[in-house]
Amino acid sequence: MGNDESGESREIGVNLITPPCTVRKLRQALHSKANRSPDCRFYLLYDKVYRRDVLAMAYERCRANGGAPGIDGQTFEDIELDGRERWLDELAETLRTKTYRPQAVRRVSIPKADGKQRPLGIPTITDRVVQMAVVLVLEPIFEADLQPEQYAYRAGRSALDAVQHVHRLLKSGHCQVVDADLSGYFDSIPHADLMKSVARRISDRHLLHLIKAWLEMPVEELTPRGERRRTTENRERGRGTPQGAPISPLLANVYMRRFILGWKVLGHEQRLRAHIVNYADDFVICCRGTADEAMTAMRSIMEKLKLTVNETKTHICRLPEETFDFLGYTFGRFYSTRNGRPYLGLRPSKKSIKQICRTISDLTGCQRTLISTDRTVELLNRTLRGWANYFSLRLGPLTRAYDVVDAHTRRRLRQWLRRKHRERTCGNGRYSREYLYQELKLLELRPNRHRFWKATE
Repeated sequence: MGNDESGESREIGVNLITPPCTVRKLRQALHSKANRSPDCRFYLLYDKVYRRDVLAMAYERCRANGGAPGIDGQTFEDIELDGRERWLDELAETLRTKTYRPQAVRRVSIPKADGKQRPLGIPTITDRVVQMAVVLVLEPIFEADLQPEQYAYRAGRSALDAVQHVHRLLKSGHCQVVDADLSGYFDSIPHADLMKSVARRISDRHLLHLIKAWLEMPVEELTPRGERRRTTENRERGRGTPQGAPISPLLANVYMRRFILGWKVLGHEQRLRAHIVNYADDFVICCRGTADEAMTAMRSIMEKLKLTVNETKTHICRLPEETFDFLGYTFGRFYSTRNGRPYLGLRPSKKSIKQICRTISDLTGCQRTLISTDRTVELLNRTLRGWANYFSLRLGPLTRAYDVVDAHTRRRLRQWLRRKHRERTCGNGRYSREYLYQELKLLELRPNRHRFWKATE
């Protein structure tokens, strides 16, 4: 939310919808009080959660975010068909009478870029809406406490802001970087310590009970035989936040704050001239010649926080001789195309280029030939535009990355068109560069590369 509520509508993901006036005033009041009184604990918040305007706003944000149904199979279409207002009234009543009980989380696995699987929890729509309502109430309170080095899930802040922060530190001489990685951060956050962090600001027992119940929700998944299996591993382990749930990003930020604040309180930032830049579970520590000591100090704090450092992925990078990746960018030494002079900059990482090419390949797969050409080009353009908007910082070479993505898109779209129209001829044929960009209106990341298109390409 930042220190300025006017940035509310710029919030990422589910926060793109601007709250109504009443909800905005509530959040402003909570944020102002938390800002004025750093030691204040809020003890009357539960009644704000089931306020009709708060629940309605929470519903709209969850609906805008979409997502699959939970274990009960209920969809937003089902709710709209039966009557959204009545559904919200009933939900408000169950919260008011304290008869609301969270249901199990449906677990699915989604593929990661490295070929591994990431577990994702899908709560029911009811649980998502209640969690979002709690986020609307708690977010402005904890926003007053989050550190300026934290960039994830906050209004007026983005991953690009974190990238630019790292670039500024490198330019100011902080050229030794601890590129850190935590093993399963969201799945490793200890419940007891996390609840202490929450209770430092929140003393409303009903709200604390809700959060604890969400942390301990059972997980239901399908076995290879198609049977449903339910486990209570989070409760038994006493660890983990429900990934995929609206409350998870806020809780992750609250716990990561302990690391960043501890880094400063213990004097590491000033003594080692080492600055942290954090986005969700990703962070780097930019140092001026003290990276080895910073690495040792980081490990020590993480051990106290009961988090595990992934030793295989955590390393020290010394620029300009070496490079490192952070939030999709590769930082390192590059050379000016105008005068050949070296400079510290950034470019899209190879991993991010492979990922966008993989997405384009999926959109033009052989199983999608029944989709209309206009719709396929529309999906490609939306994907390309989103990728280009993120990788638009003019702080390093971009042309090579753009050329690779453009060439892959043309090749895949031509293959898709030949399959769709059952053409056996090889080569570009009638699907020339001019046809793709002028007739089909395909988005080109580097439209000015050639003054004239060559029909033979």
